Amino acid sequence: MIVTLVLAGELGFWVLLALGLAARYLLARRRVSTALLLCLPLVDLLVLSATVLDLRRGAAPAATHGLAAAYVGFTVAYGHSLVRWADGHVAHRLAGGPKPPGAPKYGRDRAAHEWRIFGRTLAAAALTTALITAMVLLLDDSGQAAPLTAWYPRMAWVTGVSLAVAASYTVFPRRPR
Repeated sequence: MIVTLVLAGELGFWVLLALGLAARYLLARRRVSTALLLCLPLVDLLVLSATVLDLRRGAAPAATHGLAAAYVGFTVAYGHSLVRWADGHVAHRLAGGPKPPGAPKYGRDRAAHEWRIFGRTLAAAALTTALITAMVLLLDDSGQAAPLTAWYPRMAWVTGVSLAVAASYTVFPRRPR
């Protein structure tokens, strides 16, 4: 059930984003667009609430509950930049806006870009860890927490990979050919 909920949350995020941007650029309904885009965090709240409710009703903790926490952590950390990216591209395609700049390819600019991504990943991992810790505290039997706490090293691994990528662009910056 939780995997379906996370998938529905992901689908809901993209549908709300598409509807919000369509309202803004195709229908010229700025207020409707703003209202739809402001509903994006509600998707995260629904996923998180349903996950906590599932645990409170006595469901055995599973890796899928940790997946829901990771989904919320990453959408909160990356959501704003993703909406800004999509808005720029849709404005360019449908409203004659300027072409959005791509990610820098070389040197310090690329390194700075990768460090910003690392910062978002670190924030996502921290939020995921906090949510999982809160879920563990909700459990009556802490011995059941292993499927949830298994997400701690996963988040550390994801953060470590992001750190390694950012550091590699700093230590070995790409140069134009």
